[in-house]
Amino acid sequence: MNTNSFDFFVGTWTSKQRRLREVLAGSAEWYEFTGTTECWNVLDGAGNFDEVTFPELGSGGVTLRLYDRTRDEWSLYWAGSKTGLLSLPPVVGRFGDDGRGVFTADELYDGKQIKVRYLWSQITAVSCRWEQAFSTDQGATWETNWIADFSRID
Repeated sequence: MNTNSFDFFVGTWTSKQRRLREVLAGSAEWYEFTGTTECWNVLDGAGNFDEVTFPELGSGGVTLRLYDRTRDEWSLYWAGSKTGLLSLPPVVGRFGDDGRGVFTADELYDGKQIKVRYLWSQITAVSCRWEQAFSTDQGATWETNWIADFSRID
């Protein structure tokens, strides 16, 4: 099996999730909930898959990550249980020398063209952080609207 940049996330995790109540509205009010994530590699390490459940919300989702070795680039696809729809386009990027993974895409959100960014950081053997942020000015400024702090169960 090949190793990949998301090997750190393989296993079972619990998480503290925080989301802004109103996105792109100047809100500073967050709500919190917990999550449980199970993650494994697929395609001999060329892919990575996780399923997350949010018990307090009665929902969850899955992420499929696919690695393009030629471009040294990951494409991340999300589908939530409330809609069952795959988010397209994928967020695309890689891990840098600083150990942080930065993944971006152009999307339409509530009728507005935005950039979305996923950031993986603070990665250790037993913890990591994921953040989602939106930009309405092509990445000059970002509003972080979802933060997940993960703790390894196994």
